[in-house]
Amino acid sequence: MKSIKWVFVLYSLGALISMFAIGVFVGLRSIPGVLFSILLLILIMGFGFKTKKKMRDDGTL
Repeated sequence: MKSIKWVFVLYSLGALISMFAIGVFVGLRSIPGVLFSILLLILIMGFGFKTKKKMRDDGTL
């Protein structure tokens, strides 16, 4: 059985919350909120992919 990598669970929850925030801000018609949420989503996903590559290179994945 594979062990859960909790750091990736946290990254995915952060990305999910950012996606929800995009929808909420679209509903509120807040352009700055939408742009901030998109930027946050890109940053979180970028850190997730960077962490995955680092762990793969280190052999811990």
